[in-house]
Amino acid sequence: MNLPNAITFSRLVMTAAFVVAVSQRSLAGYGTGLVLFIVAAVSDFVDGYLARKMGLVTPLGKLMDPLADKILVSAAFVFFTEKGLCPVWVTALIIGREFLVTGLRQIAVEAGQVLAADNLGKWKTTFQLAYLITGLVWLTGEKAKVLFPVVVPLKHLARPYAEGGWLQPVLLWGAVALTVISGWNYVWGARGLLVSKR
Repeated sequence: MNLPNAITFSRLVMTAAFVVAVSQRSLAGYGTGLVLFIVAAVSDFVDGYLARKMGLVTPLGKLMDPLADKILVSAAFVFFTEKGLCPVWVTALIIGREFLVTGLRQIAVEAGQVLAADNLGKWKTTFQLAYLITGLVWLTGEKAKVLFPVVVPLKHLARPYAEGGWLQPVLLWGAVALTVISGWNYVWGARGLLVSKR
């Protein structure tokens, strides 16, 4: 297994560790979950960069990299919904879009074509990750504010709409808008394939 693929697989391990950590609902759990999520998010950019830079792009990497991303983001959104930070329909929309795009890409592969990721998809991922990191900062800050008053300003910035915050809502609704638009772009780009399948 080459280095980029090893980094991709490590993201799956970090996702499992993230779920275990945040399930503890403690300062240590949320803090660990925050660090794991940030490292996993950064690894998403690192593995792709190294694969291209080192000429190590493989079919396994092409399959596992987006899959690992989807599992990480889906796990975090499900947790946020359970915590009441994200509406159920938003999580369903985001996960549903990922399954839709995966299905369209598979149809394209079977037809010998490629549905490449566009800039909107990359911005969608950026907004999703930024929203999730902001939410994790707030959850960690809620637990840490008594022991570490220095985190209060950061927690204040990262607070959700229900607490009077603005950053979380902007990132969330930006992610929702980009999820819908980029998903539609994939469907539109694959319309020829979908028609030929009928």
